Amino acid sequence: MFLIGIDTGGTFTDFIYQDGNSWKVYKTLSTPSDPAEAVLNGIAHIAGRQDVRIVHGSTVATNAILERKGAVTALITNKGFEDVIEIGRQNRHNLYELFYRKPASLVPQQLRFGVNCRVNSDGTVLQEPDDEELNEIVKRIEASGAESVAVSFLFSFKNPDHELNVRTALSKTGIPVSLSHEILAEFREFERTSTTIINAYVLPKMEAYINRITMHTGANRLRIMQSNGGSILAQTAMQEPVRTILSGPAGGVVGAFETGRKAGHNKLISFDMGGTSTDVALIDDRLPVTMESYIDQYPVKTPMIDIHTVGAGGGSIAFIDQGGSLRVGPESAGADPGPICYGKGKRITVTDANLFLGRLLPENFLGRKMRLYPERLNAAFEGMAKDIGFSSIELAEGILDVANASMERAIRVISVEKGHDPREFTLFAFGGAGGLHAVFLARLLNIPQVLIPQNPGILSATGMLLADVIRDFSRTVMIDNYDGNIKELKKIFLPLEKQGLAALVLEGIAEEKSILERYLDMRYKGQSYEIMVPFYENFVEEFHNLHEKIYGYCNKNKMIEIVNIRLRARGSAEKPQFYKSGKMSAEISSKARLSDQLSDKKAVFDEKERSTKIIQRDRLLSGNIIKGPALLAEYSSTIIIPPNASGQVDDYGNILIYV
Repeated sequence: MFLIGIDTGGTFTDFIYQDGNSWKVYKTLSTPSDPAEAVLNGIAHIAGRQDVRIVHGSTVATNAILERKGAVTALITNKGFEDVIEIGRQNRHNLYELFYRKPASLVPQQLRFGVNCRVNSDGTVLQEPDDEELNEIVKRIEASGAESVAVSFLFSFKNPDHELNVRTALSKTGIPVSLSHEILAEFREFERTSTTIINAYVLPKMEAYINRITMHTGANRLRIMQSNGGSILAQTAMQEPVRTILSGPAGGVVGAFETGRKAGHNKLISFDMGGTSTDVALIDDRLPVTMESYIDQYPVKTPMIDIHTVGAGGGSIAFIDQGGSLRVGPESAGADPGPICYGKGKRITVTDANLFLGRLLPENFLGRKMRLYPERLNAAFEGMAKDIGFSSIELAEGILDVANASMERAIRVISVEKGHDPREFTLFAFGGAGGLHAVFLARLLNIPQVLIPQNPGILSATGMLLADVIRDFSRTVMIDNYDGNIKELKKIFLPLEKQGLAALVLEGIAEEKSILERYLDMRYKGQSYEIMVPFYENFVEEFHNLHEKIYGYCNKNKMIEIVNIRLRARGSAEKPQFYKSGKMSAEISSKARLSDQLSDKKAVFDEKERSTKIIQRDRLLSGNIIKGPALLAEYSSTIIIPPNASGQVDDYGNILIYV
């Protein structure tokens, strides 16, 4: 049986798999028109007809929202609250944009239905729904052509009976239904309704996608990566696809966290540069989790790894804007047509700039399994350089500088703007293009060292195999004046603990091997937003400390409110094991050089051509030291060690570059 991790990206679909006692990797171009095609082709290439076990991160849910290609979705809520989803919050994402317009709601006005029913804030029923009215709404939904329904009633997290009644009424239609108390059992009706709508909007498409894969693998052989850094069974993912929105990037952060921790680096800034975008996250001894996320300006209030994304990747297109300035991204050439050097593209990309400067090896791209066409670049660079008044080399380096500046800003958002000093961290670079830009970024941010794992272009897929099984549960409790009674708080967690243990059993984790982590959402009385705090004996002191770290002050004399309780149920699935290699000499073996295939080449740094060593990474040994300038070639990526930098191979095969 093959154990396979799969990550679908905008340009490539990545695979890591166990073949006997060794781990192997495979990359193939993604198929944006039908993402499952690349996945199934890769599985067939790796395993043929043999049994497989898969952990998969998918972009299907994300793309359905970004491209507005989800299901026709209806909303059922309390009468008078049909437009809550349209009104939203008064926050403006682009404060100084004079012509700003909010994105259109995923549910148009004619598909929003109000029911005369009400539950108050303590769960007491004030008005039961009328069966005749409910049946009439069901008929209207059937006639509307709706393919999915979201149901969100006020205070359903206290009493879900009315939402359950709606599900029963809709059951005869066969239309899938998402209930807010199952998706997000918390207050704030706008965020809860938005999250439920997104779940309903992507559910039919995700269900069809997963069913297509499980037809070839079997339903119990497929796990789906979640945005929270854990995996779930395919069946669970089909019911709650909103939890998979950022599954690919989450796999990368998990991979960085686990790989870095084994190598002795617990303070990391993960830098995942792929073909379409760059994802960054700050890891300070633990995975960063947030409850405040957005997808295309729609709030999604489920636990997610705190990742910041910018539209800068290897396929990002360079252009001259109306003011005559050089810009890069966020538009990407993707997998088709791809960069100019892939053979079909016509617009210059970041990848083209790297190749033009000699920083990529066309003879060794993707393990010699994909041809690049450097001869197609000269005319394109000469044309754009003439338009902007640069030389071709100045243009190519300018494109990389602009892309690096965009990624630098992204890292500042998650570090400097949140009170962290980048100089205290190691930049953990991965993704197909991460190794090409990591050292230059580290220099911009004064980060002292860069860590690059083995097979960096496959790390997101690797992280999916390293991820635990995780189920998250929450409940609004609204304790206005906490009196210090820990025993009573522990009792409040009991229903969630029972729910969490039962969920893990369904995921295949025995109860005795389950780990339950408890958290509290806390705030000072009168505040509007909360801080998530681990629940242990000194949690009140921890809240004060976190408040001071985030906001610069704390008030230990002010009354505390506990708003939500959270439970993370965790279990360990089968994972790959990676072992240390023996310590070797610092001298690089002659076999690591590509002298039998390629000689040292000329590459451009700071507008000067420099003789650059070419080294085959998989022939390097623990302890080897590489002085720049050098290009390290491997199957999934190319790594640049520029002039005045040096790298060393650690015991796990990672390369630590001192910038």
